[in-house]
Amino acid sequence: MSLISRIKDVSQAPIIVAELSGNHHQDFDTAKHLVELAAKNGADAVKLQTYTADSLTLPSRSPEFIVNGGLWDGKSLHELYQEAATPYEWHAPLAEIAKQNGIPLFSTPFDEAAVNFLESEINPELYKVSSFELTHIPLLERIAQTGKPVIMSTGMANETEIDQAVSTLRESGSVDLILLKCVNEYPSSPDGFNLRSMLTLSEKFDSLVGLSDHTLSHEVALAATALGARLIEKHFTDDRSAGGIDAGFSMEPTDLEQLVQQVKIVHSCLGTKDILETPIDSAQRQF
Repeated sequence: MSLISRIKDVSQAPIIVAELSGNHHQDFDTAKHLVELAAKNGADAVKLQTYTADSLTLPSRSPEFIVNGGLWDGKSLHELYQEAATPYEWHAPLAEIAKQNGIPLFSTPFDEAAVNFLESEINPELYKVSSFELTHIPLLERIAQTGKPVIMSTGMANETEIDQAVSTLRESGSVDLILLKCVNEYPSSPDGFNLRSMLTLSEKFDSLVGLSDHTLSHEVALAATALGARLIEKHFTDDRSAGGIDAGFSMEPTDLEQLVQQVKIVHSCLGTKDILETPIDSAQRQF
């Protein structure tokens, strides 16, 4: 069954996406190991990000190009993106490794050339749009032209910007759209998510919804599941103590395994809107 079919099938638990981002430490064997670990510990898919440092920013040390505070304090944007970028030549081998381990691999492109590359090299089932690119109209148009399902994060965006992005995607050919609630803070604080707005996103934009989660625990993901999320995305690493660009807000393998199990439990108890006796209650009436 395809990813989008599973996402649409509300009888199944939300799919869990393991985001590798820059946790590969610029080492292919580490990236390969992460893909294998993600599959082994229950992820339904693995996601990369497709860009180069030069395609995103300038190699400048001017104040406006320096990160101020947080995990990446003092780094220039170019240094940050150079450390985090997944080399283009890794994409096809990693997609094949994911396939061999029974899960698909897809990516977040950051420009139109990256979409062209992904189409030719790995032909992904779907695309992810970063919240930073939600207002990047030419990119949205190019992604929509592929006809693939689109997952789009909505962090930082206001309602007007989301409306424009959704309209652009649909007018350019997108049919299946999943809007993700997220907070662009690394790591994120659970109390800042305003998860009930997922229901508004679903209703206003006639869209499936999900969660891009940068918190350090599972509570937000479980609450989102209860509110109807069909996809949960979290960053993934093999060992937080080893460091890495995103290690501070990434799951380890045991975290991923627990998340998968707990999301399934929460989903299984949701049931329907109907007021019904449980099978156990019905059996008790016979005594």
